[in-house]
Amino acid sequence: MQHPRQHFPSLSHWGAFTAVVENGRVVDCLPFARDPVPSPILRSMPGMVHSPLRIARPAVREGWLRQREGSDRAARGHDRFVEVDWDTALDLVAGELARVRGQHGHDAVFGGSYGWSSAGGLHHARTLTQRFLHSGGGCVGQAGNYSWGAAQFLLPHVIGTYAPVTGRVTDWRSVLAHTRLFIAFGGLPLRNTQVTSGGAGEHSSAAWIARAAQSGIEFVVVSPTRADVPEGLNARWIPIRPNTDTALMLGMAHTLLAEDLHDTGFLRTHCNGFDAWARYLRGTDDGQPKDAAWAAALCGVDALTIAELARSAARQRTMINCTWSLQRAHHGEQPYWASIALAAVLGQIGLPGGGFAFGHGSINGAATPRPDVAAPRLSAGPNPIGRSIPVARMADMLLQPGESYAFNGRTGTYPDIELVYWAGGNPFHHHQDLNRLLRAWQKPETIVVHDSWWTPTARRADIVLPATTTLERNDVGGSSRDRYLLAMKQAIAPVGQSRNDFDIYRDLAARAGHEAAFTEGRDEAAWVRALYDSTAENWRAAGFPLPDFDRFWEEGVAELPEPEREMVLFEAFRQDPQAAPLGTPSGRIELHSSAIAGFGYADCPPHPSWLAPAEWLGADSARQWPLHLISSQPADKLHSQLDAGVVSREQKLRERQRVRLNPDDARTRGIADGDLVRVFNARGTCLGGATLDEAVMPGVVVISTGAWFDSDGGEPERHGNPNVLTIDLGTSRLAQGSSAMTALVDVALWHGEAAPVRAFEPPTLTPA
Repeated sequence: MQHPRQHFPSLSHWGAFTAVVENGRVVDCLPFARDPVPSPILRSMPGMVHSPLRIARPAVREGWLRQREGSDRAARGHDRFVEVDWDTALDLVAGELARVRGQHGHDAVFGGSYGWSSAGGLHHARTLTQRFLHSGGGCVGQAGNYSWGAAQFLLPHVIGTYAPVTGRVTDWRSVLAHTRLFIAFGGLPLRNTQVTSGGAGEHSSAAWIARAAQSGIEFVVVSPTRADVPEGLNARWIPIRPNTDTALMLGMAHTLLAEDLHDTGFLRTHCNGFDAWARYLRGTDDGQPKDAAWAAALCGVDALTIAELARSAARQRTMINCTWSLQRAHHGEQPYWASIALAAVLGQIGLPGGGFAFGHGSINGAATPRPDVAAPRLSAGPNPIGRSIPVARMADMLLQPGESYAFNGRTGTYPDIELVYWAGGNPFHHHQDLNRLLRAWQKPETIVVHDSWWTPTARRADIVLPATTTLERNDVGGSSRDRYLLAMKQAIAPVGQSRNDFDIYRDLAARAGHEAAFTEGRDEAAWVRALYDSTAENWRAAGFPLPDFDRFWEEGVAELPEPEREMVLFEAFRQDPQAAPLGTPSGRIELHSSAIAGFGYADCPPHPSWLAPAEWLGADSARQWPLHLISSQPADKLHSQLDAGVVSREQKLRERQRVRLNPDDARTRGIADGDLVRVFNARGTCLGGATLDEAVMPGVVVISTGAWFDSDGGEPERHGNPNVLTIDLGTSRLAQGSSAMTALVDVALWHGEAAPVRAFEPPTLTPA
């Protein structure tokens, strides 16, 4: 019997939408009516909800089920799984947590569970995982993130806060009205503006950039690939060697200093340590002036272009923006610090349309005019053991228990992890040097994973619990970068025997005796209402009334107005640095940091500096590995989410990720467009489909991330996952961030038949 189509509002990280349901199945996802530039990624959702890759029932790795913690851990990813009922699965998880905590302590449980999870204030898997583990005694967590981890720990030393890297920068209204030159280090790639953490009702960034293109602003894009220049922007493209933006910025700053174009008044009243940094720029101590000619030899941009760009910036109101990708490199702290210092030398920080910004071209909603009020979020609660590691040092922790590490002025010791608990993320996407991670993954006695699909991480777990998708539960969502608050209504019954993470953890907490601490006496419906009510209270206190919950749930959406005034970053500080000091030791912008100097880190000096990366095109190792790998964010999915969806699969070449390289580099290697190639270095090899692209500068190869890791532990990785090639090295001892953008490789034609891609085949399952 046919039932009429039903419509249910919801939200994803790639945008708000309405799910269309027919006979209990999602048949379409219609974009939110108020979204001017909806993401095509939405098209993948119906197929993914009903994918044969869905995990239908709880499953346990066969070897672990027989031998528990004594099983062969190298069999992870190869073993069959035995499907069990929910009570059996929950008893196994609860028993393992109790055993590991009892034998080894709470700090033997790793609950970092890093990943974007799903949009929604309640059903955010990572938050729920940590709330469950915290309420049960604690776990080892992760500090920072992979997206902007270097900036997160550097910026408080320099400007007293890391808020600007989250998107709280001078807003687009101010830029359109006042900016005359916009220098975009790392580009303004619109593919990244499809997504924002927490979801968005409006894809605003693309619309603002389109308006900027018509406003007369001169855009200069500094990037190794012209693909980072939005279509229609008519920007000037300056190709640059990857990882050398700091050298270019230093060369510009030296030009301003040498030609007396620097703002001495601003540097004196609003900055601390300029004299020490000026000595470095002039080469007073090392004998090497950091002039335009010096910079040109490093970054491949000619000296005249560097000097002229500096002079042009000094003549007019200039905004200097850095994408997040610049700080995901060895010494990634330096381009961010150098960009702030360059803006300080120009003296335009705190002026409308001037200064510096982060995140344009990295995420939707950066600089979107929005009142500064919170979006709905459940608290994970305090971690009783207060222990965490730098987020990107996970493999180090698993491989090197008991070893010490330096991090932001302190020394820590890696714990000895025996149980890993992961939900809502895929470390076999976002971590570096995945072959090394495979070895590290064999260390814990037990790995528990919640997931909706048989992802690479789920396939390498011991116990797998099937989780619902967004459309199989109720929630309320919104982002701090978007003006909309949206109802997320359950559209279909849970697929198979999947359950939402909240209910899974509630039952586990009941088994362990801390259900009340985890739930606070609320079920899903009560929590959705409570999160809305607390958000509404915050909005009303800021002068923005919201309807009561029942009316909101019926209408499905609430909207914040644009602020009355333009937001200008550090405007009050500029007007009166004594009355509105920054949160730094001096209250001013730290061009030389005494705190960082006191740490004594050779890999992070106390002022912006050029430090050669471990791998770059100017290194001796480039003779063996002559191409610099850029592992960009994909246009057809969010990280690895929806890689098995139709939009992502349509963009693959020979069922693998595309490998983009300059035609000249391809010609010297005998590679034609569409060929199957191997990309390789000493860390690993992956296969991909060659795409010849004149927009990629010579000496560079671009592979977007997100291909589901497909390897049996041998060579090569079959699907085109670039993180088998990236280096697992901290940005510095200060931030210990990800250095994914620092990687040298070579590319060669693949001869003969290649093993088929098996990433989208579920593992072998047997009944209990």
